[in-house]
Amino acid sequence: MSKKAKSRERVARNFIKTYGRSQFRRLLTALSNGESGQAIADEFNVSRERVRQWKNKFGQIITTYRLHPEIDRILKDRSPPDFHESRKKSRGSS
Repeated sequence: MSKKAKSRERVARNFIKTYGRSQFRRLLTALSNGESGQAIADEFNVSRERVRQWKNKFGQIITTYRLHPEIDRILKDRSPPDFHESRKKSRGSS
């Protein structure tokens, strides 16, 4: 086990020892749901800095960008777009 992994495990065990397993689950749920650091800090009677440290220690934020289905369909469509047709429609002529 790496040094960082051991540190994460130690902090998690200390948290559980201090607050209990159900509160650990509550913290992880709050972090996963994006609740504010201040709200979590108030709930656990700690500083926002402590919440930030826990957040960084227990997981990582992953941001994804997902295309809308109609854009994905356009991307997968192999036929070239008909620019002349769309130009006629925008001018009001058919």
